[in-house]
Amino acid sequence: MRRATIASFAIVTASITLPALGQWFELTTPGLPRTADGKPDLTAPVPLLPDGSSNLSGIWHRATGRYYDNVAADLKPGDVQPWAETMYQQRRPDFGKDSMEVRCLPLGPVTTTTPYADFKIVQTPTLIVVLLDDLTYRQIHLDGRELPKDPNPSWMGYSVGHWEGDTLVVESSGFTDRSWLDYEGHPHTEALRIVERYRRRDVGHLDLEVTFEDPGAYNRPWTVSVPLELFPDTEMLEFVCDENEKSTVHMTSSADGPATDPVTVAPETLAKYVGAYEVPGDEVTPIAISTSGGALFIDYNEGGPAHLLPLSDTDFSMAGTIIRFLADDGGAITRLMVIGVEGRDVAVRKQ
Repeated sequence: MRRATIASFAIVTASITLPALGQWFELTTPGLPRTADGKPDLTAPVPLLPDGSSNLSGIWHRATGRYYDNVAADLKPGDVQPWAETMYQQRRPDFGKDSMEVRCLPLGPVTTTTPYADFKIVQTPTLIVVLLDDLTYRQIHLDGRELPKDPNPSWMGYSVGHWEGDTLVVESSGFTDRSWLDYEGHPHTEALRIVERYRRRDVGHLDLEVTFEDPGAYNRPWTVSVPLELFPDTEMLEFVCDENEKSTVHMTSSADGPATDPVTVAPETLAKYVGAYEVPGDEVTPIAISTSGGALFIDYNEGGPAHLLPLSDTDFSMAGTIIRFLADDGGAITRLMVIGVEGRDVAVRKQ
């Protein structure tokens, strides 16, 4: 299982193993600029290939998971077609129970936004290969071919690319509609087209913008930004999901089985939770709680707002991780608790 924050009211009795980068001892990435003390210089100028194009090669990690739970977080209600919104609302209470990573299926479109899948780019003048640690891959053809007109739908789709100055533009289509667009379950049709724009700012940073267009499910295209950071001086180890997946049989969307009807929390109760919180530690983790349109949102560690699904007047789900608001003896909300399979964190209210 990729996501350690999958949780439910049922007890998960088996341990969950996450994918990891390989520990190659004394590995030094060849050709990487370094500072005087020998550390990788991640702010050095962009490396170039002999033909003058940016060299995107390396192992990359998504610096934020803002759009992993909800890739449509920036859309307005009318932007999602009714059938797609209905399906999304049916899937959300299940905490990703039928998502690709829980079912050990290829991630498909989610590979562009998930922070749980580091990937390696291998670049040639006519072909870029993207290797994922779950042994899936992508081929981005730069030889001038067009996308297939009537493709056999696949999990990872078909991709072609071209350069616009120092930006690699990748167009993809042909995705099976069995895949989801995010962990919470936004659906898509086989008409989905994705455009990615990769621009390497310097050695250590790769800016990615992803545009989704699916006229069968959404009334307009939209674009999300996914910053990427280089992982130098290491290598990937394979992560075979089915060998690590021991928890699915124990997962349920509620204490008694199937998901129940959504809980409605009064606006005045939601308003009590709005504010800024901090998880103390060597590095303080900020948490911001806000409301919009009668719903509660959480911005965890400045990753961007994510919709909280109400489970009761005090408990909410962030894609399966429980957010519980705690009051003092006088009834004032002073703390919140983040409850996941990894443990519990308590954040103190600052305002």
